[in-house]
Amino acid sequence: MHDDGTLIVTIGADAPNRLDKALAALVPEQAALSRSRLMRMIAEGAVSRDGKAVLDAKAKVAEGQVYSLRLDPAAEVETRAEDIPLSVVWEDGDLIVIDKPSGMVVHPAPGTPSGTLVNALLAHCGDTLSGIGGERRPGIVHRIDKDTTGLLVVAKSDRAHHGLAAQFEAHTVNRRYLAVVHGRPDAGDPRLRGIRGVSFEAGGIVRIATGLARHKTDRQRQAVVWEQGRHAVTRAHVVQDFGGATLVECWLETGRTHQIRVHMAYVGHGLLGDQTYGGKRKLAPKRFGPEAAELGNGFARQALHAATLGFDHPVTGKRLEFNAALPADMAELVARLADASGA
Repeated sequence: MHDDGTLIVTIGADAPNRLDKALAALVPEQAALSRSRLMRMIAEGAVSRDGKAVLDAKAKVAEGQVYSLRLDPAAEVETRAEDIPLSVVWEDGDLIVIDKPSGMVVHPAPGTPSGTLVNALLAHCGDTLSGIGGERRPGIVHRIDKDTTGLLVVAKSDRAHHGLAAQFEAHTVNRRYLAVVHGRPDAGDPRLRGIRGVSFEAGGIVRIATGLARHKTDRQRQAVVWEQGRHAVTRAHVVQDFGGATLVECWLETGRTHQIRVHMAYVGHGLLGDQTYGGKRKLAPKRFGPEAAELGNGFARQALHAATLGFDHPVTGKRLEFNAALPADMAELVARLADASGA
């Protein structure tokens, strides 16, 4: 790469014969230029040959041709940086792992333009953001719901963004959640054996495999479907049984919107505090005592925490594994239920 920010690419004998495909194959990996970004660069006149911009991504190329790619400095994103405290679990030049609190939205949207994780990261990371897709912004590769707590990894560079996104797409990221649910999702329960999409694996693991799609009448909800929708697989097993409620560990093979909440409700074990999917089920004061039952029935959010996150570092290749303890509200809920049940 030249000092002026220009990248020179020479077409080799074995290169694809179309410009966008040839550049995607020949651009050095450390440049972290995706094919979609290369196509935008072509359309914007940032790719030239012999001093003239080449605007056709499908233009034929030939061996020996030399193309210049103008890499503009990463633009400042319009989203405002906000000095919001963050619980940082890990950070290096390419990525950052955050333990997200309840109530924080991950990405700005029309209803929540500020106070989000992205706003906080813009302030926290500052100039260490090297540019995602040509903009100086954090690269969001997965999300957790506003009121779900726990671990999130965010890319700080294009090369990390591509590497992490590939791992999420390949389902090689280890994501384990802790949830407090109604009842006990027991592999020995004959009721579960009659539910479509439910199967069982060694170690008392319940496997739930369905399609998920937007609800037909409520666009804010997800629903189990069979003919269409996106394939979704959740596994769950019991960690602690309180007799009428259970602490379960769930892990994701896929990562769909509201996946754990929808799947657990589908099999009859909705999360405590889940106003969207939890249903009308209540903890019985006679079983848990009035204080524990009141805490569980009035829990202010879905009792769900992203407790474990494991992936290969997208640059070094080193395996990283992180764990986040239960937040105070869920820890108190679990302790009260355990005391009430003698678990």
